[in-house]
Amino acid sequence: MYLDGFWYKLTVDESRRPADVVGGLDVSVLQDLVLAPILGVDDPRSSKRIAYVGGVRGLEELKSRADHARPSDHKDIETGGGVAFALYPCTLDELFAVADDGQLMPPKSTWFEPKPRSGLFIHEI
Repeated sequence: MYLDGFWYKLTVDESRRPADVVGGLDVSVLQDLVLAPILGVDDPRSSKRIAYVGGVRGLEELKSRADHARPSDHKDIETGGGVAFALYPCTLDELFAVADDGQLMPPKSTWFEPKPRSGLFIHEI
């Protein structure tokens, strides 16, 4: 987590990590224990209080965005500044476990770069 010019390492009390495959993902734990209850980001798909930065842009991009964040149009936000979170990417084992369980990955948790060109995957029949 980056806040006010400093990076912090956050760890999860494993007794608070849900046992289900989606709820136990780091991205879900961040949403359920920090983003929603503390920062008021209830729906990461539609909230204007959150933005995603692809991993290829690096930690400096996260730092820059947090340092230059401005108050939004939300009346409850009175000051500028922001916070950034950098997460390890989900593993293939986690992705397969979610798929095997018939569930969907949380928003932006499978972001990857570079994006393959779609033409590589289109085959004429």
